Amino acid sequence: MSRARKAGDETGRFAYEGLDRVIHEKARLSVLTSLISHPKGLLFGDLKQLCGLTDGNLSRHLQILQDARLVETKKTFEANRPQTTCRITAEGRRQFLEYLGVLEQVVRDAAGSSGTELAAKTPRGLAPA
Repeated sequence: MSRARKAGDETGRFAYEGLDRVIHEKARLSVLTSLISHPKGLLFGDLKQLCGLTDGNLSRHLQILQDARLVETKKTFEANRPQTTCRITAEGRRQFLEYLGVLEQVVRDAAGSSGTELAAKTPRGLAPA
């Protein structure tokens, strides 16, 4: 993820190659955050509510995440009604945590560049080291 740099070399320092476009999109970031917070998975309707998405919008984002092998869905029936359970995959968990590490670096870089003003507004646990 990080490139070896010579002392004083600033080339690409703020490129943040680890900000994966599949994950970085707002709705998909919401979906993955919800699913990583619920390791046993969530019913489609519950996930839809948590993320504030419509049925169609959530379905489309889930398809993109499934194609990337970040989430999986399981369709079952309960009382003759279809139910879809969504769950983050092991690979999805690994990639999401890696992505969060890059976001933490973005916050540290921004806080370090702007002094204490940003550091005071930074969420707990993400303040510059």
